[in-house]
Amino acid sequence: MNFKLAGVTLRMGDRTLLDTFSLDLPKGTTIGLIGHNGSGKSTLLKILANQVRPSAGRVLFQGKPLHDWGARRLARKIAYLPQHIPATSGLLVRELVALGRYPWHGALGRFGAIDRDKVADAVALTDIGSLTDRLVDTLSGGERQRVWLAMLVAQDAECLLLDEPTSALDISHQIDVLSLVQKLSKDRGLSVVLVLHDVNMAARFCDEIIALHSGKIVVRGAPEGIMTPKQLQFIYGLPMEVMIHPTTGHAIAVAS
Repeated sequence: MNFKLAGVTLRMGDRTLLDTFSLDLPKGTTIGLIGHNGSGKSTLLKILANQVRPSAGRVLFQGKPLHDWGARRLARKIAYLPQHIPATSGLLVRELVALGRYPWHGALGRFGAIDRDKVADAVALTDIGSLTDRLVDTLSGGERQRVWLAMLVAQDAECLLLDEPTSALDISHQIDVLSLVQKLSKDRGLSVVLVLHDVNMAARFCDEIIALHSGKIVVRGAPEGIMTPKQLQFIYGLPMEVMIHPTTGHAIAVAS
């Protein structure tokens, strides 16, 4: 297992964001987190990324308590892309991608041949070679997401945690970005956990789906087990129909 959570609870003031949460996440799979706003998806991802410490319970990563790893060692294992991406004013694309190598050489370390090779590999894998000399702030939303993914690839981590990587993107760029994530997972054996709002995208690009509600897991399973009218109504609280796309064969959910 990559992650093992046992009895994890997170409270902020009088609010319980995660409630006695237990979960095992295997290696080498792409797992989509879905559910209503406020269901705990982003909170769970922040806990997995060691950005937030739970109020109670245990979080293990590869058999070791998450908080015992140390920031640099953990960053060599886990790459996290938050929902609200930091400002990149004045940064060139190649400079941002190169920042992914920071966990390996530190602020004062030398950027060596291995680092250059990892950056070049990340640029090639994400197909952003034509963008490397452009300012990040001048890119379209889809281009910018590919550049951030390139930075995570350069980080050479084993696990990617992505919080709504397709938010504010049009349908074409959503498919483009999620296809890239799926390719990275399959080709490199990466473990991916990502928050998605669109259950159809989760079903198309994820190996497994976990649905949350009020800080608890309500449904977990393979896409074909989730994409049924009964399960979707249970998750979202409204009638939904499921049809099969005539070309791709993917299940598609629509509100009744």
